[in-house]
Amino acid sequence: MPRNVLTDSEIMLTDYITLKKYKEKLRLVKFYDEEQGREFSFLTNAFHLSSLEVANLYKNRWQIELFFKWLKQHLKIKKFWGRTENAVRIQISAAIIAYCLVAIVQHDMRLERSTYEVLQILSISLTDKTPLKELFEKTKFNDVKEQFGPPIPGLFD
Repeated sequence: MPRNVLTDSEIMLTDYITLKKYKEKLRLVKFYDEEQGREFSFLTNAFHLSSLEVANLYKNRWQIELFFKWLKQHLKIKKFWGRTENAVRIQISAAIIAYCLVAIVQHDMRLERSTYEVLQILSISLTDKTPLKELFEKTKFNDVKEQFGPPIPGLFD
């Protein structure tokens, strides 16, 4: 057993309600993560994997959760419009491309605003024909919500 694996045991659920829902044996893997300095407990029915593989799979799963948290915070994706893998990939790709384009505009124009501010200003100015340089010079971020109310529904809501 690898040194960071503290426990790798078979268990059965004993609570009446949980036992009624799942009657099979489960596996409990306790793992100490040196990077975070804490212990994790993983419950799985994957007996064909090593305990280290179980821990790494959960660690990778957590990275995916963090990625989706970043998507929600930075790309303002509140829900997915489609349910297929392809639809989700297209929506995420389009949002990342839009975010990168805004970051490039922000960098090239040497804007002293956060990417979030630039996105907010652009989202309320989608139909405005004002040149970008003027738009960013005349718009005060604190006034954006007061002037225009909620932004137009779109990618960055």
